Amino acid sequence: MSLLKQVVTIAIAAVANFITRWLPFAIFTSNKKEQKELSPFIKGLGAFLPAAIMGMLVVYCYRNVNFLAGNHGLPDLLAGLITVVIHLWRRSMFLSLIVGTVSYIILINYVF
Repeated sequence: MSLLKQVVTIAIAAVANFITRWLPFAIFTSNKKEQKELSPFIKGLGAFLPAAIMGMLVVYCYRNVNFLAGNHGLPDLLAGLITVVIHLWRRSMFLSLIVGTVSYIILINYVF
């Protein structure tokens, strides 16, 4: 792939990413002049989707864990438990993500 094609590909990906991040705010932000209420469907999505996405991520993370072989998925489960405990303790998504990732790396490289 030539340098020009690489630059164009990166630019297209950046613009697409920007649009997907900006578009919901452009559509659903209300102006002070006209206070339009969000539809019940959109409010329902806002209440339902965060939990659904977290559930999907948990399933995605544990999809390849073989609980019948080797260490029986113990590092994966311990790192997940550490992540949950840190998040419940500090309520910081960034901290729980970093501590969970580091604990998983330590567990698989030095403990198991």
